[in-house]
Amino acid sequence: MSKDSRPVRPSAIAGFENWPAYVLDRPRFQAATPAAQELSDALGVPSIVPPADVTVRCEETHGGVTTSRLSWQLGFGPPTTGWLVRPAGSSGPLPGVLALHCHGGNKFGGADRLVDLPESHPSAAAARTGHYGGRALATDVARRGFAVLAHDTFSWGSRRFDLSTPPWRTEAALEARKSQWREAGIEPSDADLYNAAAGIHEDTAAKAAGLLGTSLAGMAAHDDLAALDILAGLPGVDAERLGCIGFSGGGGRALALAVLSPRIRNYVITCMMTTFQSLLPAYLDAHSWLLQTPGLWAVGDWPELTGRSAAQGFLVQYALADELFPEEGMRQAHQILESLHGRESYTGSFWPGGHVFTAAMQNEAISYLSTTLRAARTTLHPLPTT
Repeated sequence: MSKDSRPVRPSAIAGFENWPAYVLDRPRFQAATPAAQELSDALGVPSIVPPADVTVRCEETHGGVTTSRLSWQLGFGPPTTGWLVRPAGSSGPLPGVLALHCHGGNKFGGADRLVDLPESHPSAAAARTGHYGGRALATDVARRGFAVLAHDTFSWGSRRFDLSTPPWRTEAALEARKSQWREAGIEPSDADLYNAAAGIHEDTAAKAAGLLGTSLAGMAAHDDLAALDILAGLPGVDAERLGCIGFSGGGGRALALAVLSPRIRNYVITCMMTTFQSLLPAYLDAHSWLLQTPGLWAVGDWPELTGRSAAQGFLVQYALADELFPEEGMRQAHQILESLHGRESYTGSFWPGGHVFTAAMQNEAISYLSTTLRAARTTLHPLPTT
């Protein structure tokens, strides 16, 4: 085969071809303290280019809240979609919360799984049913008197890679998955096909990130820091009362954000806390690149990283039958956190059940944020029990 007749390899980072130049041309994100800077350097977080503008694509009021679909363009890749949810008729200033979606093996969607929308994609509805007790977390937080921003982070939803023509290695593995579906008589949806490809492609994305001196978690933190700045600057938001909340991979993002930004006053981590040692050897393959950045352990264990944050307090919720985290590791992490922080700033709660953000856990988390960020009591709405 001549050189000119060889097949052309598809892009391994389709939709993000300008990503390498963006990272290589920029300095690292500069954190407020040396302790936070060490985490920024370990994750390889690029400095933030503030979006030139934030566009309101649509807005509607239902269920006691006003939901606005926002869009902004970061310095590379496709535009970001985010949803701002706030109590209907509120004028502010309201405390703000950044709601951070989980990994969930669902990269077709992103923050849409956290928002109550008149028309939700089936993948978002499935994520809510499977991981959030059927509830829209961001919408429920807003009903308690908050301005809540839920956005798609790097490689999810609106910020996902274009895998319509997969890289060859991804395509080969995807074909094997398609064969399994055919043998089982399953007709995969568009989201099923994308998520299968994205699960394989995450290794490629992490490889590219490492080559560029960053990481998948570092790029997610980049997008999260930009979203936090947007939230702080929105009309009707009290920039002095900001928090964040995340389940599973979103919990890892919440921890990183709380360390990297002194804007975060209080935060919630759900079903994402253990010691690194407890993951060895059986639990390593339970987690994605979002939670396992090479070299991170040299900076500190997960519970130890909380000591690098300037936040006033945080809640960690553990699920005792969590399939992704051993109970021994969770209890060890709890002991470390108590010794580092004491009860004045750290709250830990243990719940029965598996890797799910149940309604009761969400109620506790929302009540914690309401108390610590002092949501206006005049805007409180009863929390559902299921």
